[in-house]
Amino acid sequence: MNEAIRRLEEKIAYLEHHVTAQDKAMLQLTDDLARLRRELQQVVQRLTEATAEQAEAPNPAVERPPHY
Repeated sequence: MNEAIRRLEEKIAYLEHHVTAQDKAMLQLTDDLARLRRELQQVVQRLTEATAEQAEAPNPAVERPPHY
């Protein structure tokens, strides 16, 4: 009986350790995801701004030189 209780206690200790490790990993993944979302939003913003600037810039292939 004592051996069975000892094995159960070992299993519970292992599972508690495993749950704690998973919690830490989940928190790290959550932080990483939040950071990646912020970085993606910055990239999208820069791309949007660059696209808008490019659309506003004159096209040198179509624009006539000033001496005409």
